[in-house]
Amino acid sequence: MTTRWLTPEEQRAWRAYVAATHLLEDAIDRQLQQDAGMPHLYYSILANLSEAPERRLRMTDLAEKTKITRSRLTYAVTRLEKDGLIRRENCRWDKRGSIAALTDEGMAVLERTAPGHVETVRTFLFDQLTDEQVEQLEEICTGIARALEGDGERPSVDEVPWLRRSSPSCS
Repeated sequence: MTTRWLTPEEQRAWRAYVAATHLLEDAIDRQLQQDAGMPHLYYSILANLSEAPERRLRMTDLAEKTKITRSRLTYAVTRLEKDGLIRRENCRWDKRGSIAALTDEGMAVLERTAPGHVETVRTFLFDQLTDEQVEQLEEICTGIARALEGDGERPSVDEVPWLRRSSPSCS
C-alpha cells in the first residue's frame, strides 16, 4: 500500500486542528478545575447522567456515551462516588451490570458549573466563528464522527450528546 502523504494545505489544516483542539481542551479543563475541581471527563460523565432518564445509566452505556473504556469509567465513577456526586446501584435486570446515578449533590455541582463551562466554550469556540462557520463545523465534525464510528450513517443528535443544540450542560 502506498502512503498517501498529506499535502502542504492538509498538513497546515491538520496542525491547526491539533493545536486548536488541545488548547480548547486545556482551557475547558482549567475552567472546570477552577470552578468544580474536576477535569472535563468527570464533568462529561455528570452531564450525560443529567440528561438520562431518572439521571441513571448503565455503566456500559455511560462508557459508550463518553467514549472511554469501562476501566477508565470505573476509576472516574469511583472518584465521583467518593465525592458524593454519583451513586452506584445494582442493575435489577442484569446481575453483572451496575448503574451510575447522579445524586442531588452531583446535579447541584453541575448546575453551578455549567454557566462557566458554557461561557468558556462560547468564548473560545463559538465567538470565534460566524453562523455559517458554526454550520460548517457541525457538518465537518459529524462527518468525522460518522467515519470513526464506521457505520456510514450520520449519527443522530441523540446518539452524540455534544451535537445537541439545546443541551444546557454543554458536555
